[in-house]
Amino acid sequence: MKDGEGWYHTGDAGFLDAQGHLKIIDRAKDVGRLADASMFAPKYIENKLKFFPHIKEAVAMGDRRDMVTAMVNIDFEAVGNWAEKRNLPYAGYTDLAQKPEVYQLVKECIEKVNADLAADDKLAGSQIHRFLVLHKELDADDGELTRTNKVRRGYIAEKYAVLVDALYGGRKEQYIETQVKFEDGRTGMVSATLKIEDVRTYPAMRAAA
Repeated sequence: MKDGEGWYHTGDAGFLDAQGHLKIIDRAKDVGRLADASMFAPKYIENKLKFFPHIKEAVAMGDRRDMVTAMVNIDFEAVGNWAEKRNLPYAGYTDLAQKPEVYQLVKECIEKVNADLAADDKLAGSQIHRFLVLHKELDADDGELTRTNKVRRGYIAEKYAVLVDALYGGRKEQYIETQVKFEDGRTGMVSATLKIEDVRTYPAMRAAA
């Protein structure tokens, strides 16, 4: 619907890049600011992470905080195939997700995203500083995704508050126990001590005048 001046409001947020191109980054309602006023567009960051075949889902956090952190779901099939080619044994999703080799794989993906963000003057401040790999896949049946598989970021931050606190509290690991719903309707518990790792960040690359 156009306003009185003929503008059509899509609800998206964006900016003009150094080449004068309009860059859409997120829904306007989801764009926030870090504590230092840097722009924080969580969906944009999450989509860049999910571009990698080994990452199925990601939740970026940072609004009004001093840095961006992320919780990641690996793609069980893709990472499972990757592990088998390297003769890396595992006993299910939770075990595979916490393998040091898998953490290194995910870390390399995140650092590539950070390098890309560093080249963007508007988004260089939203590079990911710390991350963890979740012990279970985010699931609509557990209330973590919508039925169209969109991350329910607020709900996840509340449900996994202990992990958020650990990410921002400088901890190297955190134990968590989570209730899950199985396909047959039964419920059970999944627990693990999750590793938390720091990630390399890069100096912002200023656009040439």
